[in-house]
Order: sequence, then C-alpha cells, then structure tokens
Amino acid sequence: MAHGAVDRAAGLALLEVSAFVIGLAMVLVQGLPPAGTWGFIIASAILHLAYLGGLLWSYELGQFSQMYPLARGTSPWVVALVSILLLGQRLAIAELAGILLISAGLIALVFIGRPGRRQVPALAAATGTGLMIAAYTVVDGLAVHRMPVLTYMGWVFMLQGFVLPLAVVAWRGPAVLRLPKKAVLTGLGGGVVSMVAYGLVLWAQTRGTLAAVAALRETSIIFGAVIGAVFFGERFGPRRAIAAAVVVAGIVLISAG
Repeated sequence: MAHGAVDRAAGLALLEVSAFVIGLAMVLVQGLPPAGTWGFIIASAILHLAYLGGLLWSYELGQFSQMYPLARGTSPWVVALVSILLLGQRLAIAELAGILLISAGLIALVFIGRPGRRQVPALAAATGTGLMIAAYTVVDGLAVHRMPVLTYMGWVFMLQGFVLPLAVVAWRGPAVLRLPKKAVLTGLGGGVVSMVAYGLVLWAQTRGTLAAVAALRETSIIFGAVIGAVFFGERFGPRRAIAAAVVVAGIVLISAG
C-alpha cells in the first residue's frame, strides 16, 4: 500500500493515523502497563518509527521487490544471533538451519538482479531498515512476557501513530494529507492490516522461540515479491522462484525442529 501510493509519505502517515485511533481505543480498554515496562514500550515505538522512515527511504531509492526482501531478510539471522548470544535461547539444529535458509532465500531475491554501484544507497537503506526490524523484534519478544499483548500493542501503536503523522506534516506541510478519497481509505485500511499482522506476531512470540517466529514472519516477503511483479510490473522470473523454494525449505526445517 505504501509503495503503490501516489505520495508514499502521505500513505504512511495515513496508515499511522489509523494505527493511532485503534491503539488509543485499546489503551482506553486495557489501561496502564505494569510498572517497570515503560522502557520496552518507548523503545519499541522509537524503533518502529526508525523502521518506517527507513522503509520509506528504501522505497524512494529502489524497487519494492528488492528493498523489502533485503530489509526483512536481514532481520531473522540478526535476531537469531542476539537470541543465542545475549538472551541464552537454545535453538535446535533444524531450526537454526531453517532460519539461515529463510534469510538466504530472501536476500537472494535482492541480488538475483545483480544490483550495481548506483543501487548501493538503496541497499544500505534497506539493510539499516532490517537492523531496525531486528531490534524491535527483540524488544517486542522480551516485552510480551512482561505485560498483556493487547496492552503493549495498544501503547506502542498509539505512540508511533501520534508521532509519525505529525512528523510528516511538519516536513511536508498540512497539504500532504489532502489526498483523493480512495487514497485516504487505502492508507487507513493499511493501518488496520498492520495492526492485525503485528498482533498475530506478538501472540506468536509468547508461544515460540524468538528467532523462529522472526524467521517465519518474514516469509511474507514471498508474497511481497509476487505483489511487486503483479501490481508494480517488477520482474520475478525463475531465479526468484528458486529463492522462494529455498525459503519454503527453511519453513519445513523450522517446523521439523
């Protein structure tokens, strides 16, 4: 939705307006988080804002079907390293192999096209975005074991949904949000989709290892690559189909683990 918007900054701002409204409703129902958990909420909101900024920058510099897989493919192996080295989580050999396969398959989607020097800024932006994803994934994984998922989710989305639209308006002026009705509805709908997806991931993090959930989450990139090909006219081809098969193999290994 953000990539296909006429004005991507406005599209993201509208997405976050929707997230703010839903987050506020959840906060009013759930109330305050437990004592000592504010650090997780604030850190996650800041990291999500950095992620959205990086994603917007990546889309401006490169193709959706390349930038999004690189951003999301960077995250699983970074989360796995942090989980093992810093959090002391144990992964079965099959799980670890599956995570690495998923990351390799996703990143292969980017380099199949043999990006040149001109694409280095775009690749750097997407990689930085991937590191932000890894960072908020770790924070989220720790937070959901310390407070109810809906409480955490509501506060994070309310905070980031409040800040990002204001930042976009301050950057571009109020006129940035004067869009056709269809664009407004698309942007607001994106916020609802984002909330549902985020909630499912947080719920999964309460029941599975952080690295495995992070890796399985990023298999959505395959759908992203198909969307890029179907809706944006970007190339897919047999090589990307092979990369997608590698990702599927990684999913099988994680399930076996």
